[in-house]
Order: sequence, then C-alpha cells, then structure tokens
Amino acid sequence: MNPTPAPNTPARHVAVIGGGVTGLAAAYRLRECSPQTQVTLFERSDRLGGAILTCRRDGFLIDRGPDNFITQLPYATDLCRRLGLADDLLPTDAGHRKAFVVRKGRLLEIPEGFVLMAPSRVWPVLATPILSFRAKLRLACEPLIPRRRDESDESFADFVSRRLGRETYDRLVQPLISSIYTADATTLSVEATMPQFAAMERKHGSLVFGARKMAAARKAAAASQAPQSGDGAAARQASGARYSMFVAPRDGMGMVVEELAGRIGRENIRTGTPVTRLRKSSGGWLLTLVAGGEEDTQRFDAVILACPAFAAADLLRDTDADLADRLGAIEYASSAVVSLAYRREDIAHPLDGFGFVVPITEGRNILAGSFSSVKYPGRAPGGQTLLRVFVGGALQGHLLDRDDDALIELTRGELSELLGVSGEPTLAEITRWNRSMPQYHVGHLDRVAEIEKRVAALPGLALAGAGYRGVGVPQCVRSAQQAAETILAAAPRRGDDGTNPRGAENAAR
Repeated sequence: MNPTPAPNTPARHVAVIGGGVTGLAAAYRLRECSPQTQVTLFERSDRLGGAILTCRRDGFLIDRGPDNFITQLPYATDLCRRLGLADDLLPTDAGHRKAFVVRKGRLLEIPEGFVLMAPSRVWPVLATPILSFRAKLRLACEPLIPRRRDESDESFADFVSRRLGRETYDRLVQPLISSIYTADATTLSVEATMPQFAAMERKHGSLVFGARKMAAARKAAAASQAPQSGDGAAARQASGARYSMFVAPRDGMGMVVEELAGRIGRENIRTGTPVTRLRKSSGGWLLTLVAGGEEDTQRFDAVILACPAFAAADLLRDTDADLADRLGAIEYASSAVVSLAYRREDIAHPLDGFGFVVPITEGRNILAGSFSSVKYPGRAPGGQTLLRVFVGGALQGHLLDRDDDALIELTRGELSELLGVSGEPTLAEITRWNRSMPQYHVGHLDRVAEIEKRVAALPGLALAGAGYRGVGVPQCVRSAQQAAETILAAAPRRGDDGTNPRGAENAAR
C-alpha cells in the first residue's frame, strides 16, 4: 500500500549517497511518497546497481552478482509490482528444486525437507549418506536437548552444534550458511542472521518439532490456495533452500536497476561523483563532492547514506566520531564470482538441481556453485550450460590474491573433479566483489541499535543498506523504504519555522 504524501509538506532537497539497489530504492520511495521532494543521487562509480550487475554476451545472460531474490519477504516483490515488473518475475524450474552438498568429492543431494538447519522430515535425513550413523543418532536426539536459557547472542556454529551436533553443522549447515553470507559461522550471529531458528528453540524447545509445525502450516496454506499439482509437489520436495520461493527478473537483476533509474529520472542521478565529506549545518547538511575533477560543496535539507557502513563511517567522522567508530567496526568480506559456460555434452553430471555447496572441511577452493541456466530460462543459448562458482569469503579470502586467470583455472579444476566437466569453456568471466558482504558478528544487533540511536539524534540523516539488518535484496529494499519514510516523516510543514524536525504529518501513512 502506497502512503499518501502530506499535502502541506514543502519541497525539500534530499541527497541519497550510494547508487546500489538500496540507494535507488530509497530515491524512488522519496519521489513516490512525495513528488514535490527534489532528490539527487550520488554514486562514486560510473555505473548504478552496486552488487547487481547484469550483462549479455554471445547469447548468454549473466548476473555477476545476485541473480534472484526470495519472495517470502515481500519487499522486493512489492517493489517490482509497483515498478510494473511483476509479470517479468520468473519462478525457478519446478522440476529441479533441490541442491547438493559435496561429500568426499561427490555431489550428494541435501535431504528433502532439510531447510538450512531445521529438518521437517526425519526419514530423508536418516537415509542420507552425507552424515555418519553417529551423527544421525545425535540429530535424532535434538528434541531431547534442553533449550538455552541464556538470552545473549550466540554464534551460528555454537547454536547448530549444540542443537544438531557438530557433524551436522560441518557437513550440512556450515556450507549452506557460508554460501549465503560468505562468513565464518564461528563468529556469525544467529540472532542477526536467522533469528527465526533461535525463536523456534525458545517457542518449541526443538528445531525438529518447530520445523514440522511450520511445514504443516505451509502445507495447509498451500492446500487452501489449490496450487498446480506439479509445482506444489516440487515445492514439497525442495531441499537446502526453499527454491520455490525464489524469483528472478526475466532479463536479469539489472532490469530492476534500470527501471528504478528511469523512475527517479537520469537527470537526478550523478554517477562518477564521489562524496568526500559530510557536515551538519544550520537546518541541513553540507556535502563536499568531486565532479569533473573539481571539488564542490552543496547544501541539502536531508541525507540518506545508502553506502557500505565503512563508507558511511568515513563521511560521518567529523560529525560524530563515536558513530563513525561503530560503523567502521562492521567488517566486510570479499569474494569473486566466476561465470563459466560449457557445451552441455561436456558436463557429465546430470545437473538435476540448482547447484551445490562445499563444506570447509572438504578442503576445496570454492564455496559453492550454481547451475544458472537450469534455474531460469533464457540464461544460455541452446546446447550450452551456464555455471557460476563462488570463491573467497571470510574463510578463504587469501584466494583472491590470485590473478583472474589463476582463479578461472582453479575453478575449472574444481568443476572438472566435481561435475565431470571436460573440454574448454565457451565463456569465462570473473567478477570481484571487494568488501561487499557485511559480516554480522556476534553482538551485531546491539551495535546496530547503538548506531540507530546516535543517528536518530542527527535530524535529517538516515542510514540504509545491507550493513545493518539484512543482506538480501528484499532486506535492502525494506531498509531503503524505511529510511525514505523517516526523512519524509521529519519534514517540517508549511508555516513551520523549520526548527522542529518532527513538526510534519507522517508521510508514510
């Protein structure tokens, strides 16, 4: 539901710093809710999209960053609907909604009903060759494990090992979590990343019982909606991640970026324009920026920082050193995406799923692999298969010291062993994402709460992005919209003297 803009809100000039999906969604929300608001978006690089980058080459459609988003969180889906892109969202191929995990050099199917770390079905887990007999016995005892009484934050590794056992963590959960967050799960906060599982323990005393109840509720809801038989069966058989809940724009994630930019207006977007300093001034903010090699200072009524936390820290150092320190303490990991295409006949594996994850205990040099042209149509020309492989992250960042050719060869070697790939690739590209993934270490939510408290004391300033309360595209869109609505809600009404930043009607109503 779109908010009704306050009719007596005067025109103001708001700066959005950062041209990724967060900054674009924030700028669009400002214009959507308050058309009279003047918005200028500044992006340091010469392109928009941030980690979203779609390209076409030789008949391939390649997403070099995220290639889809989850619909369970409605924010990105709703944004696409408002942009007129709803009919362009493609579901995953219903016939291949499963994933694999590497075990002793082989790709083994993740047990049906095992979603991240909560098995909703017991028999597939007990039958899987991924786990030893001892690990299965330990997992079967999960309902007997007492719930944790300490409400302090806990690492993902400790939480899963405590509830499901160490081997289940090593063999199944760690690679799944690492493929999402490119993180070290021994320092990753469970409350900041997957709070639903901690809540499941508190409510049900067991992940197994909680997962069964949630699965039953989903089944009942699906039955009431009478899904198509083939799609419904495939959804029930999904493993690893709920692939039935993922969608992708027909022409890649870049479709969303292009549509947002068009709605904002290219005349309101300045790429290749880094902002180097941000200072509070009477009734507004002063931005120092560099355009065409020349330094310039401009005044704005309000600012949304939609850049990484470390970049926000640099800009806010002169305004609030303590806030800057807290922002700078949020660490980021780097990774690389290697896109490789092969003739289908050169891949021995049946590719009867969407991809695979690799436990760190396997000692391999990749985090995960995705069968892009299996998940969604239109990603590869006939007879070709497009694969994406992920390298680096918090645990293997040293691999990124290698040059592009070396990383491509490393990846080819891994695919040869794991998928039986032979022959030369028909396409090979690598994209490096330096300091792109925020790491939600234990205690992250407390740090973010302090950051938000200090930001609230600075009228006309809002933060948004993956660094705070969610790394996925839907969470970034939500963060952007909340920031925009916060800025609009604080706008003074016509006739106010401007001294009361909360003297406006809430534009988000």
